[in-house]
Amino acid sequence: MKLSIIIPAYNEEKRIQSTLFDYYNYFKRIYKDDFEIIVVCDGCKDRTPEIVKDFGKKNVKLLEFPNRLGKGGGVIEGFKVAKGSVIGFTDADGSTSAEEFEKILNYIGKYDCAIGSRATKGSKLLVKQTIIRRFLGWIFRNYVNLLFNLGIKDTQCGAKVFKKEVKSIINHMKIKGFAFDVELLYRLKNNGFSIIEVPIKWRNCEESKVRFKHVFDMFWTLLKFRFSS
Repeated sequence: MKLSIIIPAYNEEKRIQSTLFDYYNYFKRIYKDDFEIIVVCDGCKDRTPEIVKDFGKKNVKLLEFPNRLGKGGGVIEGFKVAKGSVIGFTDADGSTSAEEFEKILNYIGKYDCAIGSRATKGSKLLVKQTIIRRFLGWIFRNYVNLLFNLGIKDTQCGAKVFKKEVKSIINHMKIKGFAFDVELLYRLKNNGFSIIEVPIKWRNCEESKVRFKHVFDMFWTLLKFRFSS
């Protein structure tokens, strides 16, 4: 089994190196050279691309785009070049460690898609979000399940793993921003792919790229998508 891990990264010069060290060293022990890490830099205005290049490992690949693609857009571009029989993506900020990512990975085979969850029994938040963010998260979860009836408690955790057959769904994706995960899971469910939520240990990053304005954009984007699909 070859593993592809996609890391969308926008202005992540402070965190990308530690995330690469964690994931590269961890999966090198397990997979030897039978894995790849694809960092997708879109519209970066800092040293993120240079740091990835300087990392200097053949298993670590850089895709660089001059314009902002959005999280979803970055993941889609990563899927296009991924060579693995199993393909996943994770956040550049290291909120999900490589060890926790492997827990999710281990469910592939029994399931077509395994996603990290911060809201299922057994999950643990090592560093919690603020009360406001948790409240908005609760509202968003209920909103998503009202619109899409997914039955998923945490659509937005950044760590997700898939069989390569999911590429057929990726080619039809419309949402390129932070609401990308919801559309992806909705399309997977509607096409008969099996999904499991895996409880993980997760650490909130204080410098999250998600702002309140993005949350409201996600509400509106999903509403438009639901009634146009």
